[in-house]
Amino acid sequence: MKFSTAVLGLAAIAQSASAHYIFTTLIAGSNTSTAAVRTPKENSPVPDYKGTDVRCNVNTSPATETASVAAGSKIGFGVGENKKIFHLGPAAMYLGQAPGLAADWDGSGQNWFKIAEWGATFDPFSFSSLDKSEFTVTIPPQVPSGEYLVRMEQVGLQQPGLPEYYVSCAQVKITDGGSDTPAKVEIPGYVAQNDPSIMINIFDTKPTSYKVPGPDVYYGF
Repeated sequence: MKFSTAVLGLAAIAQSASAHYIFTTLIAGSNTSTAAVRTPKENSPVPDYKGTDVRCNVNTSPATETASVAAGSKIGFGVGENKKIFHLGPAAMYLGQAPGLAADWDGSGQNWFKIAEWGATFDPFSFSSLDKSEFTVTIPPQVPSGEYLVRMEQVGLQQPGLPEYYVSCAQVKITDGGSDTPAKVEIPGYVAQNDPSIMINIFDTKPTSYKVPGPDVYYGF
């Protein structure tokens, strides 16, 4: 089988980039917080996107605060000082509306909606999450005020058919929000079993299109 130079280059990156990582820092407006993050004790990926660990990772330390951030402000995550995303694959950010206090919620139920995604780039084929050290987006002003979990995921596709999920959640209180009701999904269950977007062999062919797994992004009105 003949491989393109670009695909061979991607394979070399994936083989050489073996470091794992954790989204350790919440970015909320002009502030940052590590205390609001439910930090995983290990930097290994979540291997089963069909299980409950894919919500906020496994063996997480409890967050000790809930950060406040206004709708219409910046929100996001960083992977820590002098670190970058090494694995090839998409990334996305979700908000989960807590039924009460975010600190008391495990993320269960149909309460989640996607507010940002980072997909594939082409000519040459790669992913826009590669080499990034932080991911930020503006909270849509129409998001209702209340307590939420904000969830960051990056999916490593370096092992075809075995997607690796790097996930973190943080507790936030959104203020000055709107009155919209975004369509919500449940996690797990937001990605279909054997979804082509996570089962794709990115080294076998040179993809010309790619859809980030999960629901469409909610941008507001």
